[in-house]
Amino acid sequence: MLSQFLAGRPGAAQRAGVKALRENSVASNLSLDDLTKLLGSYGMSKAGVPVTEETAMRVSAVYACVDRIVGAIATLPLGIYERAGEARKPVEHDYHWMLNERANEDMSAADAWSQLVANKLFGGDGYAELLRPSMSSARVIGWKPHHWSRVTPFRDHKSKRKYFRVLPDTGGPAYVLDQADMVQLTSLGYDGLTSPSPITYAAREAIGTALAQQDFAGRFFSEGAVFDYALQTDQGMNGEQVKDLREQLLSRVSGSRAPLILAGGLKPAQLTINPKDAEILGTRLFSVEEICRIFGVPPYLVGHTEKNSSWGTGMESQGANFKRYTLLKHLVQIAQELNHKLWPTRQRYFVQHVTAELERGDFKSRMEGYRTALGRAGERPIMTTNEVRRAENLPPAPGGDSLEPLAAAGNATGDSKTNDGPTADDDTTNPGEQNAKPSAE
Repeated sequence: MLSQFLAGRPGAAQRAGVKALRENSVASNLSLDDLTKLLGSYGMSKAGVPVTEETAMRVSAVYACVDRIVGAIATLPLGIYERAGEARKPVEHDYHWMLNERANEDMSAADAWSQLVANKLFGGDGYAELLRPSMSSARVIGWKPHHWSRVTPFRDHKSKRKYFRVLPDTGGPAYVLDQADMVQLTSLGYDGLTSPSPITYAAREAIGTALAQQDFAGRFFSEGAVFDYALQTDQGMNGEQVKDLREQLLSRVSGSRAPLILAGGLKPAQLTINPKDAEILGTRLFSVEEICRIFGVPPYLVGHTEKNSSWGTGMESQGANFKRYTLLKHLVQIAQELNHKLWPTRQRYFVQHVTAELERGDFKSRMEGYRTALGRAGERPIMTTNEVRRAENLPPAPGGDSLEPLAAAGNATGDSKTNDGPTADDDTTNPGEQNAKPSAE
């Protein structure tokens, strides 16, 4: 009934803040906020532009921020490790393929991670269904992300256990999943069921202002890149003069750059402030910084280099800071959720993202780090030769799995000679003299 009322009155949906009405949704005992969420409403920004997932993607700063976070997480390998007392070691596990190569028959792991993380950044919550061979099986054979708008979390009043009502994107009736079969990545403001959308909660005004600026700039250039003005005169004008003047003005609006000839004492008077005085460029630059601040992405990663970066100067330090301040909160959340859902009763195995590639420095820096890790100047090494070669995608070397210092390893093989020159134990006799015949004496 509400949808029919809004649809039958021009502008009613916009005044009510409703952007689109969602179909096939059933709920009861809703508050006003819940009702607007159910109807697919999105907050109208003060700039007069509705901010939705679709409109936010039109802002280049939003697109770039989401792309940097999603791209980094989707390309990071997810390692599986085994706990052995206080030690841990990487292991070959059946789950490796679905987490790193193929999430399900229709999606690669990279595509699935991209969709899951993007849903969290746009909708507040990212959802992924764990696929099992049967309802009674504890084994997981794949996983499938769902769009945040097609999943409705709720709790059972008696057991207080959380369930998820899923509306399939391929059609058909909705079905319910237990919390053990659904991965949920929440955002700041999580209330136990859902999280607010970052783009319509924290970034609504910044994105709305950016959209309004883009629309203004587009109209400004499409209308000849001139500001609004009026023509005033103290003298009267006849009908023929008014007609000629109107034709000249319309030709300029349609794209003609011919000069405007003013006669009869006409003088232009500016009606609107020009873009330079309105600080349109400065406002757009500030919008980029504001959007980057909300997503936690350093501005230089989205091409905003107006100011000096405080995220470090070298590639290695910038990558480490990006991981520490932007990605780590997402990576830890993903790992904890997977560890609980994949191994709910056992703590033998766990997953963790391999982030070494993000902190990978240039060749010289890597070689200096490897020298220290291999035990420089007789120090105890922390890496083996084959571990270093594996980090550089090189095949293992024979005898390269020892943690002994290089000098000790050399002594163990009996190779104690060096090229530093002869020692007291060396035979320094000239070979030619050894082979010389004895003298007549």
